[in-house]
Amino acid sequence: MENMYNINIERAVLSAIIFDPETYEEIAAKLNPNDFYLPFHQHVFVAMEELSREEKPIDEEFIKSKLQSMGKFDEVAMLDLLSANPITNTSAYINEIKAKASKRALATLATEIKKVTIEDDLPAEEVMNLVEKKLYEITQNNTNDDFRDSKEITLSMLDEINRLKALGNSKLIGVDTGFKNLNDKTSGFGKGDLVIIAARPAMGKTAFVLNMALRAIERGEGVAFFSLEMPAEQLMLRLLSAKTSIPLQQLRVGDLNDDQWSQLASATDEMAQKKLFVDDGGYATIHHVRSKLRKLKTQHPEISMAIIDYLQLMSGEGREGRQQEVSEISRGLKQLARELAIPIVALSQLNRSLEARENKRPMLSDLRESGAIEQDADIILFVYRDDVYRESQIKEKLEKFKAEGNADKVREYENAYNDLKRKPDEATELIIGKQRNGPTGTVDLIFQKKFTRFVDASHSPAFEVVYEDGDIPANTGNIELPPI
Repeated sequence: MENMYNINIERAVLSAIIFDPETYEEIAAKLNPNDFYLPFHQHVFVAMEELSREEKPIDEEFIKSKLQSMGKFDEVAMLDLLSANPITNTSAYINEIKAKASKRALATLATEIKKVTIEDDLPAEEVMNLVEKKLYEITQNNTNDDFRDSKEITLSMLDEINRLKALGNSKLIGVDTGFKNLNDKTSGFGKGDLVIIAARPAMGKTAFVLNMALRAIERGEGVAFFSLEMPAEQLMLRLLSAKTSIPLQQLRVGDLNDDQWSQLASATDEMAQKKLFVDDGGYATIHHVRSKLRKLKTQHPEISMAIIDYLQLMSGEGREGRQQEVSEISRGLKQLARELAIPIVALSQLNRSLEARENKRPMLSDLRESGAIEQDADIILFVYRDDVYRESQIKEKLEKFKAEGNADKVREYENAYNDLKRKPDEATELIIGKQRNGPTGTVDLIFQKKFTRFVDASHSPAFEVVYEDGDIPANTGNIELPPI
């Protein structure tokens, strides 16, 4: 058991803080009370934490007083601590304390594995998930099995309030979404949030989250992307189009002039250095995502967001039907987001039934297999572009007039259809259908079609012309077309 702890090293580090309190902040950034083996040393470190928070001296008298108020003072153990030779270079000592704390945690885990495997007879997958979770916590030194008492929670909340106060009037307190208008409504995605982004086909489901990913990696953050439908090369092609403003279709066929080739070369060199990690295997279960994301987050702590495209393509365990599978998947993603303290953004499909409504703006009940998703999600966003439906409706009427042989109407609707297709930008509504800690509502964006890129819309009111009887005159240019 001696290789599991070293009392003298623990005393030396605590003694170093007492003799030079300015070293506390540096040491506290690397150690927590549970890293110490001796309970008294744990209590001393807790006392130091509280004194630091209260902006009181971290010296012998104040530590003694704090321990006495906690009912944890031990005069003999305190004398042993004070008699230890203080050290100046604490790094090696801290590393040794951490290493031995990890060994103790691993020994405890080994005992727990034996219990759940043999005594409790849990299924193999549940055991593996438990082991992966515990190993991740050990690597992060963030075990959290114990209850958190009111005092600890209150102090933690005060620290968070002080952090927010230091931001001044900034509305961004979570992870930057990459869109100012969305940040204003959500204050950013919370660490631990499950964010669902849903849309009908052709609305730009994937393009929107790729824009989020691009802006995150350009800020120096890391993004994990599980692509179950599209190869990584196609994702990168879209990212490069959005980044360089070279039309996606030109990139696909290599139809570029010299300036564009130069621009592309520069962008690819830059993107090669970014922290984007794509799993495009096309198959994923919640166990698969958990395992890969825990490992990636351990290797790359800079990961600030994970994206799954899309939730309905994930596989479950096949127990009790698809509804139960989706419930397990959504709940598992929410738990994983909290565990890793990052937002997990999952794309989701919408039911076809909304197509039959006159107003096709999505609502929560349109989520496919919506019960569990709606319950587990912290934020639900719907991407809605009215022009997608207008184009379809105009085309439908065009075919009708062609069949009737109405040449005037055919010309009129052909012009309207071509004008709509040529529009470079389309107004987009990002509808906040649910926000656990904030308001619902609509965020205005612009979709730049050639670059598959979303940008913030200006706050000026949209201008719309309405015609009677649904007739659309020719040569409407780039103004907003009326509802059909």
